[in-house]
Amino acid sequence: MGVFTLGGLTTEPAASRTDLLAPATLAAVEALGWLDRVGVVEIDPAVSDTAATQERFGLDASTLANCVVVGGKREGVERIAACVVLATTRADVNSTVKRMLDVRKASFLPMDRAVELTGMEYGGITPIGLPAEWPVLVDARVAASDVVIIGSGVRRSKILLPGALLGELSGAQVVDGLGAEAAPR
Repeated sequence: MGVFTLGGLTTEPAASRTDLLAPATLAAVEALGWLDRVGVVEIDPAVSDTAATQERFGLDASTLANCVVVGGKREGVERIAACVVLATTRADVNSTVKRMLDVRKASFLPMDRAVELTGMEYGGITPIGLPAEWPVLVDARVAASDVVIIGSGVRRSKILLPGALLGELSGAQVVDGLGAEAAPR
């Protein structure tokens, strides 16, 4: 297992290419016993962003998932969560995420702060290997995907895995309606 083909991407089992995973991602994949359950593929870092990956490898947008880091405060205490949504949607930060974090206002963390707190590269942030105290909110459509493409913690690779595995992450919650339909571009 751990070998997937989507569009122009064919993976190798993560066990054979651990060099393509950020340190925190590798540690989490090992701890979860997923080295042979997920696939990894090396890509040009210049095409790491979702739209570029989709175009370069001829992928359907519904196979790509984005992980965004969101935060808010309640009684002076910051609450942070990771949200995983399909590229065809946007995280419903102003309603669903705000309610789940129990904060007055939720917003995306600035890029430099998200990179610092995750220890991952911008454009490669993944729900695998995030700080243990963070909830990982996974849109139900991601969890229902046979195979989904996510970041690896670094821009030079992607992970492909069954979406249901993301619901097995520590602190993960599968949420209906987390991803709101994105406005047409």
